[in-house]
Amino acid sequence: MDNHTLKSTAFLIVLLLGLENAVSGSSDVRHCENVVKRWASSALEQQVKGDKHTLQDLLFFLHVPRTGGRAYFHCFLKKLYSNAEECPRSYDKLRFDPSKKKCRLLVTHDDYSMMSKLPKDKTSVVTILRNPVDRVFSTYEFSVEVAARFLVHPNLTSATQMARHVRSKTGGVSTLDIWPWKYLVPWMREDLFARRDARKLRLFNKVEGDNPFDMEEMVMPLHEYITDPMAHDIVHNGATFQVAGLTNNSYFMESHDVRHCVQQYKTLGAHVLEVAKKRLDDMLYVGLTEDHKESATMFANVVGAQVISQGLAANSSMELADDSKSEQSLSISDADPDNDDHHMQTDASNNVRSENASKENPVGKGEHMTVKKLMEAYEGCISGLRKTQGSRRSASLRRITPANFSKGDRLKVPEVVIEQIRSLNSLDLELYKYAQDIFANLHTRTVQKMASTEGVVLGSILEENTDGIALWKILSWAMPVGLLLLLILVFVNARRRISKLKI
Repeated sequence: MDNHTLKSTAFLIVLLLGLENAVSGSSDVRHCENVVKRWASSALEQQVKGDKHTLQDLLFFLHVPRTGGRAYFHCFLKKLYSNAEECPRSYDKLRFDPSKKKCRLLVTHDDYSMMSKLPKDKTSVVTILRNPVDRVFSTYEFSVEVAARFLVHPNLTSATQMARHVRSKTGGVSTLDIWPWKYLVPWMREDLFARRDARKLRLFNKVEGDNPFDMEEMVMPLHEYITDPMAHDIVHNGATFQVAGLTNNSYFMESHDVRHCVQQYKTLGAHVLEVAKKRLDDMLYVGLTEDHKESATMFANVVGAQVISQGLAANSSMELADDSKSEQSLSISDADPDNDDHHMQTDASNNVRSENASKENPVGKGEHMTVKKLMEAYEGCISGLRKTQGSRRSASLRRITPANFSKGDRLKVPEVVIEQIRSLNSLDLELYKYAQDIFANLHTRTVQKMASTEGVVLGSILEENTDGIALWKILSWAMPVGLLLLLILVFVNARRRISKLKI
């Protein structure tokens, strides 16, 4: 066989292989289109029965990580629901039992697929969304922060052994059991130990630079973090996948295939985004992390007011959760699934004291809860909670000094990295914009409703007691007297005008 024939044969083989790959790729695209469209069509067909603006028997707080959900859990919901009304925690997907009697509150990082385990017609869903760029920053910082707590151990082996020992001894739930931290923290922990070992080998422990997001000798730089397959699978567009119910922690059997197809063929993400938007439309409340004060006020008036109303309708006074019992249920650190600043379980006693410190200005037991009292209790609680979080964060980040993250340091991240984060989270950016519109509409509707019920609000204020005598009774006596005085004044003025006319 001459050279010309060999070249022709080789060309034909390459051509055939190329055609085969093209056909195979085209087939894969069609398969993914069918998988995603079939799932999306099924999800969009599901309708919410009843008034979505009315609180149902069960409240499901879908907590998107790093959105401030812990504050809502501790400073709102635990003041509205008793411990007995909380559903068993489901963060480790082992303890959740939707059949528990009097189960009225579920707060979890689990995604929307949890609804497949709940009575749909009797469940209201609420959530909070955050600007996607800030959420990626916060997720990166928290992954590093928690992983850095292991650096007190001499090596990675001893750290992991201690974590297993403490968890098996207490039988509790650690940060390492909770999605998504059960994936992100071990990954970052291994990286921190590898970099510490590398510094020891070089006998050089000093780290230069003023940008904590790019100190590769100390911690994985942000630009490496966002391009890692782990971040692609869990972090990027995480809010959209969680609201749609398609995380790698999903209860939906088809979730893996759908998520894989969307990650492989970006254009298919539009179908998942459409489903996520519908989920938000059907929710009782959608808050925004950035509009913290306004979101908290809205939550108290939209959700809190209805919880209070349900309690009053059942002739049961709304009481604060029993603090002592609450803390006993958190006998180990990290047992609280909404804890945004988890400690290792060896810090259990510190964690309990910290939670007690966050409960300032509680509404007294036995008192009727009102929206006003709820907001007052929230303000005191959130103040203590922020102090606790700040001290925990500082203690953890000291172990990786000078990589001490701050909001000001985020300004040092190059714009090209910020743009890359935006590009990788295009679905979340669209969903966040949609959530902003929902929030604006909810705000308008709530203000109008509050204005139309001013008389009812005034009536509730007048019912408060003063020195044992109902204020409304005092006013009921005073108003006729005032009216009589007004009539006398009008009569006297009329007599004066008449007398002037006669002169």
